[in-house]
Amino acid sequence: EGFPTYGGLAGRDLEALAIGLEEILDEDYLTYRLRSTEYFGEGIQAAGLKVIRPLGGHAVYLDAGAALPHVPWHQYPGQSLSVALYSHIGIRSVEIGSVMLGTRDPVTGEERPAPHELVRLAVPRRVYTQSHVDYMVEMIGHLAAHLGELGGYALVWQAPVLRHFTARF
Repeated sequence: EGFPTYGGLAGRDLEALAIGLEEILDEDYLTYRLRSTEYFGEGIQAAGLKVIRPLGGHAVYLDAGAALPHVPWHQYPGQSLSVALYSHIGIRSVEIGSVMLGTRDPVTGEERPAPHELVRLAVPRRVYTQSHVDYMVEMIGHLAAHLGELGGYALVWQAPVLRHFTARF
């Protein structure tokens, strides 16, 4: 642990931040990173899941609503796909749909859906090799063949704010 005068970060963490800030300004690195994320998204799409385009440099967004049309929004298709990715493949993701962005009518209290039911697959820097990406695409392809078997979830508890962090299903 470092000194409180510079945020309590250890020297190793400060060094990693400095390297990262330099690296993200390198045009060759940025070109490589964008292409790597595109490759991941193109592979997922070829495996049978719709992705949101254009593909970015930090994540691939899956269209969970399109992947699970049999799961209504109030049964959280994004959550269902996110859970399946983790339980069947070990891929961590995050639901960005009606769990995270759903709203309540201030008068009636009725829940309203988010505009989209998405799942974000972050692509952290300096983590995945080509073999990792190819494996994830292959396993997502296997999961895509069984999406019709996935069901939805019922929300049984939620915090009054930022429910997606601690909700129970």
